[in-house]
Amino acid sequence: MSDKPSVLFVCVHNAGRSQMAAGWLRHLAGDAVEVRSAGSAPAETINPAAVQAMREVGIDITDQTPTLLEYATAESSDVIVTMGCGDACPVFPGRRYEDWKLDDPAGKGVDAVRPIRDDIRVRVERLVAELTAPA
Repeated sequence: MSDKPSVLFVCVHNAGRSQMAAGWLRHLAGDAVEVRSAGSAPAETINPAAVQAMREVGIDITDQTPTLLEYATAESSDVIVTMGCGDACPVFPGRRYEDWKLDDPAGKGVDAVRPIRDDIRVRVERLVAELTAPA
């Protein structure tokens, strides 16, 4: 068991929004937070526009793979951030939930993905500040 908080980002395909959020959290929080991401119906690969948009800010997410959301992963996460996964996201008592309303980058070019990336950064910065604040 770890004393550091765990955050699970969930979207449908685990190829765009949740991968960008996980990339930002790894980048901004370092090893202070355990980062997880998954999808209710994962794609085969990460969205290339999301990869490019993140690369532009110095974050490489090319080594990530879309992963199926598993019950045990959600159950053992302290914070679950949903991004349009609908009813596929399980709810567990005692967990913190946030539902981030974000445009889906699927099928969009990098010009359309940049504002989504930047919106996610602001939300992740706020989350990091909350999770790493002294008690």
